[in-house]
Amino acid sequence: MIFSNPQKLTKAAFVAVVLFVSSLTASAQNYYNVLKYGAKNDSSKLATAAIKKAIEAASKAGGGTVYFPAGKYLTGPIHLKSNITIYIDAGAELHFSDNFDDYLPMVKTRYEGVDVTSFSPLFYAYEAENIAIKGRGIVDGHGKKWWDFVEGYKQDQPRSKWQLMFDELNKDILLPDDPRQMKRGFLRPPFIQPMYCKNVLIEGITIRNSPFWTVNPQFSDNVTVHAVTIFNPAEFAPNTDGINPESCSNVRISDSHISVGDDCITIKSGKDKPGRAKNTPAENYTITNCTMLSGHGGVVIGSEMSGGVRKIAISNCIFDGTDRGIRIKSARGRGGVVEEIRVDNIVMKNIPDQAIVLDLQYAKTNPEPVSERTPIFRNIHFSNITGSQINQACFINGLVEMPVENITFNDINIDAKTGFNINLANKIELHNVTVNTESGPAVKVQDVNVLEIDGVKTFKPHAGVPVVELNNVQDAFVYDSFSPAGTDIYLKLGGEKTKGITLDGNNFKNVKTPLVKDAAVKEVINLDPRNILK
Repeated sequence: MIFSNPQKLTKAAFVAVVLFVSSLTASAQNYYNVLKYGAKNDSSKLATAAIKKAIEAASKAGGGTVYFPAGKYLTGPIHLKSNITIYIDAGAELHFSDNFDDYLPMVKTRYEGVDVTSFSPLFYAYEAENIAIKGRGIVDGHGKKWWDFVEGYKQDQPRSKWQLMFDELNKDILLPDDPRQMKRGFLRPPFIQPMYCKNVLIEGITIRNSPFWTVNPQFSDNVTVHAVTIFNPAEFAPNTDGINPESCSNVRISDSHISVGDDCITIKSGKDKPGRAKNTPAENYTITNCTMLSGHGGVVIGSEMSGGVRKIAISNCIFDGTDRGIRIKSARGRGGVVEEIRVDNIVMKNIPDQAIVLDLQYAKTNPEPVSERTPIFRNIHFSNITGSQINQACFINGLVEMPVENITFNDINIDAKTGFNINLANKIELHNVTVNTESGPAVKVQDVNVLEIDGVKTFKPHAGVPVVELNNVQDAFVYDSFSPAGTDIYLKLGGEKTKGITLDGNNFKNVKTPLVKDAAVKEVINLDPRNILK
């Protein structure tokens, strides 16, 4: 209607129309269709140079969207610059070359927490701002050739030209405690790796067949990964983790679907001495509304966490078929602190190992004095977790010289072959925790100082087996717990270090024997009269 009689337009209205039309024209000009720069969408020609021209044209104009219409594109690595969006439209597929030479020259990168110079990542950005990879299309890394090279490599065979090149470029790198992977010198590239970037968005796309880690931001700030789908073959794609933000800050991962050949989502911050030298923590991460299928772990922290991991919130996720659910792992030599972690509202099913793992002995080593090499887990809290068809409900394993500390569980309901196994820890709390096991206690605790148990029960008691077993536990408070009919033993105590055990306000009317202690326990147990007995 506004154009029906231009003569009646006021001056202000005319100016508004001109500005509106100009904005549409500018918007159209900000799209850089790769076909116009020489790319072919029938896979007949390598499009790397054409895509680079489109990016350079957009960058020269101050930024814009490099657009891939429907079709199949064959390409080598794509290097983003500031203010560039890669838009892969519905029906468009980017197929990355499996010719290793296409990923030369080597670039500054990070591999399993170690700073190196190696093959270019498939999507790469270095010190860029305001970058995005988005759309409803597919990106395929064609990783099989990379996987086969690594799996088939033997240390005594002649070194390839790529390994010799790597050797030359990495003579003076800072090595981790175990340098064997670096000495191999053939490091597969991650799929998407922005390094030292700000304002990164990855949204909507489907990613498959990554050569190595899939989405791997490094040292970047304000990173959003939203509504992505990642498929890497579970059995044939080694080390193809899904989303690995490493030493980043202010990261949001949401509404994504992941099934991979290693961990689904992993939080890392560098390995051993190289990680401590960078000293850049992973912090302020939120992970929510994601579904994980195949993978070694649903959400994993470590084991490369030498720069520290802190302020992490994980919520509203489903793990169905991952080897483990939540896994936090480290080892002597890493150093670093994992702390201020919240895990809430999680559903797990078909977990062949543990639903929850906190393990400071991921690699078996001998005790040593506390130093910068000593990793620390503390202030980690789990709530509202449901699990079924689980092998083990929970495994916590600290160090003699550094127990895990201040770990709480609230409103947990898990059906598992075996229950909680907690070792070498301080300040542990279990509130309203139900564990139905096929064998063994619901909760077994060894070498723990300060333990609070409230409302812990099982609906599958076993003859001669306690619901809760404590060995060498000091200062424990067990209260407000109830056991159903048929419970044989509620609490069993063992170990000469066990002392300071108090039971108060428990309903033991259905329990044949509320308390059993072995001969090693010398301490008098405080069985408060407010406990309900037969």
